[in-house]
Order: sequence, then C-alpha cells, then structure tokens
Amino acid sequence: MKSLQLILSNLKYFAPSWVFSSVNILIGTWVLYLPHIKIKFALNDSQIGLALFFTAFGLLISIPFVPYVNKKIGTGHSTKMGIIIFALLFNLPLIAPNYLLLCMSLIATGVFSGFTDVSMNALVSNIEKKDNQNFMSAAHGFFSLGGFIGAGIGSFLITVFSHPGYHMLLISSFIVLTTLFLSNNYENIEEPSQEKHKQNINIFKSIKPMLGLSLVAFIIMFNEGAVEHWSNLFLFDIVNTSQSQAGLGFIIFSLTMTIGRFFGDGISKKIGAVKTISYGCTIALVAYLLILLSNLYTSVLGFGILGLGLSVIIPEIFRLAGQTQSVYTPVAMSVVSGIGFIGFLFGPVLLGLISNWSNLVMSYIFLLALIILAICLVIFRLNRKY
Repeated sequence: MKSLQLILSNLKYFAPSWVFSSVNILIGTWVLYLPHIKIKFALNDSQIGLALFFTAFGLLISIPFVPYVNKKIGTGHSTKMGIIIFALLFNLPLIAPNYLLLCMSLIATGVFSGFTDVSMNALVSNIEKKDNQNFMSAAHGFFSLGGFIGAGIGSFLITVFSHPGYHMLLISSFIVLTTLFLSNNYENIEEPSQEKHKQNINIFKSIKPMLGLSLVAFIIMFNEGAVEHWSNLFLFDIVNTSQSQAGLGFIIFSLTMTIGRFFGDGISKKIGAVKTISYGCTIALVAYLLILLSNLYTSVLGFGILGLGLSVIIPEIFRLAGQTQSVYTPVAMSVVSGIGFIGFLFGPVLLGLISNWSNLVMSYIFLLALIILAICLVIFRLNRKY
C-alpha cells in the first residue's frame, strides 16, 4: 500500500497514474454498449470479433513507431497527446451509422490506444528510475480502477442517456479536461540522462531477448481484454442474465484487480516477481473453473477471483522487463507493453470467432488453456532466466 499512498499524496505520481485510469474508463464505457452494437447492426459474434480486430490492426500500425516518437518529443508529451486524441476518437464507434464506418473508427482508436499504452508505461518506468520510487503495480491498479469506474458508473448512466453517443461524449470530455489539468506534472519528462548514450531503439531486434516475458504478457492481457469485452455477453447469453446484470462480472473483476494491484508491490517484495506471477496464474486457473459452471453466483465469484489472480502479473512482467540488462529499458518496456496490448485487443477478436464457430463456453475453455500455457512458460522459461 506504500505505492498507493505515494500516488495519492503527490500529483507528480497521481497524474501519470490517472492516465492509466483514463484509458480504461473509456474502454469500460465502450464495452457496456457491445450488446447495443450487436443489436443495432444485427451482428453475430464473429462479426463483432471482426470489428474488434480492426482495433488490434490499428494498434499494430502504431507500435513500431512509438519508441521513436517517445525519444523525439519525450514520454510525457507523448502520453498527454495520446490520451487526449484517444478520448476524442472513442466517440466515433458509438455514432457510426453503419458497420463499415464502425470498423474504420475502431482502427483509429486502435492506433492511439497502442500509442497511449506504450507511452504511459514508458513514462512510469522513467519516473521510477529518476526518483528511485516503485509504483508500477499501483499505476496498473489505477488502470483496473478505471475499468471499475467506467463500467460501474456507466451501468447507471446507461439508463439516463437516450443515445450511447451522449454518454461517451460526457466521459471523453471529462478525460480531456482532467488530462489538461494534470498533465503539467509529467508532460516534460523524458528519458533518464544515464540512458541517453544508448542509441539502439530498434524494437524488432529487441523481441528475441524479451520473448519469454512478452509471451506471458500476451497471454495475460489476452485474457484481460477477452474478459473486458466478453464477460457481459457471457453472463447475458450463457447465464441468461438481464442486460443490467450483465455488467456484474466485469465490475467485480475490475474491483478485485484494482485491490490486488494496490497490494502487488508488497507481495512482490516478499516472494519475488516470478513467484508472484506463478501464483497469480494458478489463482486464475481456479477462477475459470468457477466461471464455467455458468451459474450467476459462481460465475460472478469466478470473475472476482480471476481479477485477483491476474492483477499482479502484468506489473511484475514490466518490472522484470526493466531489469533486463541486455535491452535498452524504454525499448524493453515498449516490446513487452506492445506485444501484451496486442493480446489485449486480439483476445476479443479470437473469442468472437471461437464463439461463432462453437459457443462462448468453448471460448472460455480456450482462455483456461492459455492460462495453463502461461504457467508452463513461467516454470520452464522465466524461472531459469530471472
């Protein structure tokens, strides 16, 4: 909890952490309207998955260029620019008049979701090095808190607004205004001076030494993205809840993930990063067994336990990435963050395809199999290297 106290007591640390929240407030609001989008355009699960693929495609476009932009204008300016444009662009999907424009708008949001994600993680890494403070896990806790805020408040606001576009306009305006108010606390932050002599910022050459961490990041963020986009539809279609109850899974998932991340720094200090990742994956495995019982109470409980298990994994992966001596730190962060976020966006796409081929239960069995694969990677790869 020390890192949480640090963030809440100093705007220098709260401001970048708020960017993490802002990203997921926007995404959490958007996912509430996936059932609306499905009905509006009469889409099947495969067509929803294809639309979400264009978000991942947009991210793929942005990832190779982010380290260069970060180096050119600084991670602080990049983060501020990314979150403002991302917030403005997220108005487009909910006002798109047809399926084609929906897909095109999701490409645009994908570009700046990837840009913002890489920039904000590099920003926190730079601040940690500069100030010798550790708050990466807590910053990711604010990301989860953002999902809870977006889905929790959104579940109330969804009954207030006559059109989804009004809801998103209110949220995006709030994000832009808070960013303009807080960004002066981080916008001038650049790379630590001791790193500037390292000139290699070729992201592709850095993938091999970061492969083990990146694969685990991909799997875990694949699960996070899948749950964020498909938990409400799982409860709606498989458990047969009402639309107002369909958001319960994601709300409890976000809440427990937030709590877990606020305690993550302390847990890691006691048992180490690799053991923290291993235990988190094991807890996630148990959670999926509860979700797959397809009962409202056990499934919602399962989503809660899942959030707790996944909560500490990604921050610990970033911490290990920052300790990799052979790779320039900002590039290491970009590789792991970029590949992980590809999983975050690709997860909903593949789940949609699997669901259309079979059903959502099979999609969640696939997520369970991925967690088992992550456990194997931790045992046979990360244990040997870190």
